[in-house]
Amino acid sequence: MAGDIPLRVLGDTGISVPAVGMGCWAIGGPDHNLGMPMGWSTADDAESAAGLERAHALGARLFDTADVYGHGHSERLIGQLVAQVPRADLVLTSKVGYFRGTAPHGFDPGHMRRQLEQSLENLRTDHLDIYFLHHSDFGPYDRWLRGAADTMRALRDEGLIRAIGMRGPHRFAPQRRAGGTAAREDKSATFRRVFDVVEPQILAVRDNLLTPSARSAPIISFAEQHGCGILLNKTLGQGLLVGVNDPAHPRVLGPGDHRSRKRWFTPAAGVVIGEGLARLRAIVGPDRADLVRVALWSGLLRSENAAVLVGFTRAAQVEMNLTCLGEPPPIDVIDAARAVMADVQRRLDNTGEVFLDERPPMSAVAPPVGATAPNP
Repeated sequence: MAGDIPLRVLGDTGISVPAVGMGCWAIGGPDHNLGMPMGWSTADDAESAAGLERAHALGARLFDTADVYGHGHSERLIGQLVAQVPRADLVLTSKVGYFRGTAPHGFDPGHMRRQLEQSLENLRTDHLDIYFLHHSDFGPYDRWLRGAADTMRALRDEGLIRAIGMRGPHRFAPQRRAGGTAAREDKSATFRRVFDVVEPQILAVRDNLLTPSARSAPIISFAEQHGCGILLNKTLGQGLLVGVNDPAHPRVLGPGDHRSRKRWFTPAAGVVIGEGLARLRAIVGPDRADLVRVALWSGLLRSENAAVLVGFTRAAQVEMNLTCLGEPPPIDVIDAARAVMADVQRRLDNTGEVFLDERPPMSAVAPPVGATAPNP
């Protein structure tokens, strides 16, 4: 136990973590790539630092980031915490691939090494516990796939990383932005092809109450069959599952906030989700902590090899997310919660707009030369 948070072992890696880890995308702050907002305008460095310290005090030990979250800003904030606590207390993960700088590709082997060196410097450590390939676009005919896989194994052999990670089936951000079916290679086929070459030990999988079980259950089962640990991300739906998108009190999102290009953060989607949350509160309880608890356990009960990641921008959010877990709700409550939010998902999908997808960028902001975009 770390505080009141149960421990999970991530598959065959033997890496043990408290079951709730900290997702550190949001603390990277506002950012742009590929002419799109890709960060969080609501972040504040003082609150982020306080949140990281509070998380450690409450028993969190897993901190998940990426080189492109604020273009290193998230890593540097975590590095301040790393400098204050024993490194052995922490499980640090980062990702590579979305920022390519002047390299020919984000998965160019030399670039990957340079990015890891920068991440280690930012995080004030000599190794990462898990290093993720951040997406599955390896260029035409997978030109960069074999080299990326070989580089990851070399980094592991050299002790610079402990385990190799990759994402579950997903769409590369530029493909999502382009829209249409022509650019959408089958996600599952791409995933399996990459998996067989990379041979990852950890899979990052999007899963929350708004994710249809038919989408997440197969990949979680696949991970278990292959001895992979699982990190479930977006567990709180980036705040949607705790009511942050309230049409009656709309948030003003500043430049560089990815939510400004997401249809599920529109007022219309907020009405649909809000109606579902009202039904959910009738089942699990009236408080925000009740919503957080059922959302976290919905993920944790997917697999004993899984930990969940929760994002934050304020220490108060950290406090709630790490203190409300308690014992698992009865399975009939979990099932009822999933059914309610599955109905919300269907309603969103059946409206005139497809809320749970991308929309064209609201403004064109020139990206840094050679930059590529993180996939939220």
